[in-house]
Amino acid sequence: MSGFKIIDYFRNKIKNKSNELEVTIAKSTKIVGCQIYLYGNAKLTIGKNTLLRNVMIEIVDSSITIGDNCMIGKASYLSAKEDTSITIMDNCGLSRNTKVMTSDGHDILDAQEKKINFAKDITLHENIWVADNVTILKGVSIDKNSVIAINSTVTKNVPANSIIAGNPAKIIKENISWRS
Repeated sequence: MSGFKIIDYFRNKIKNKSNELEVTIAKSTKIVGCQIYLYGNAKLTIGKNTLLRNVMIEIVDSSITIGDNCMIGKASYLSAKEDTSITIMDNCGLSRNTKVMTSDGHDILDAQEKKINFAKDITLHENIWVADNVTILKGVSIDKNSVIAINSTVTKNVPANSIIAGNPAKIIKENISWRS
């Protein structure tokens, strides 16, 4: 597990039940009070100058990549399952209590007992701001320079330079930019 210093094991709860593990964390990244659960074939990559504080990460036969200069706030939850990926590109901010999930966490079956709710990848492109209490569901891609308003549930792709809000979230303003 490159990038993990011995102090990181004391600051975080890490449970590794993986049979094939790849963890890369930049030295300048700060991870405090996090719970990290790794199962099956798990891959976790975190870029430079990123801060994760009290975040729960769950990876089951999947991968999570967090870019450079990102911040993920308290009580946030990132879950990648069923051979999917979560990709959070550079300069993204996820506020408190955000949830990003590639699967429903359980199977839903049709009358013939065939699964109908398959997991899907999630991508947050560069320079995204996600406000408090937002949920981002499977299959979503949020394009660059967008803002997700407080308490929103994102179920569909978001175009670049947009503000979306609501449950389910809808575009409320286009052609915007933002700075931290």
